[in-house]
Amino acid sequence: MAFDQVLAERIRDALGDVDGVTDRKMFGGITFMVHGNLAVGVMGDDLIVRLGAEVAETALAEPGTRVFDFTGRPMKNWVVVDGDRLDDDGLARWLRAGVDFACSLPPK
Repeated sequence: MAFDQVLAERIRDALGDVDGVTDRKMFGGITFMVHGNLAVGVMGDDLIVRLGAEVAETALAEPGTRVFDFTGRPMKNWVVVDGDRLDDDGLARWLRAGVDFACSLPPK
């Protein structure tokens, strides 16, 4: 599966000042990790975001979001955000949420 290279570059630029960010091809797209913990990724034209349980539940009530179901088994506490919902402010908000959650975990 191809992924939106422009969105990946926007994320790379936005996370440029975050310590410990790396990227890795995964899920047929690209993911961004913080100290080895997955924070966000790009699949196709959409953003995937890893969140804490309460934040994920609230996020799924927002328009343009859905459960991340890559293998036929929904992944708990992961949200997919439709690419058309990712203006600059929206992208920044979702990236912050994913990075905050990744930073809450012990480094790998």
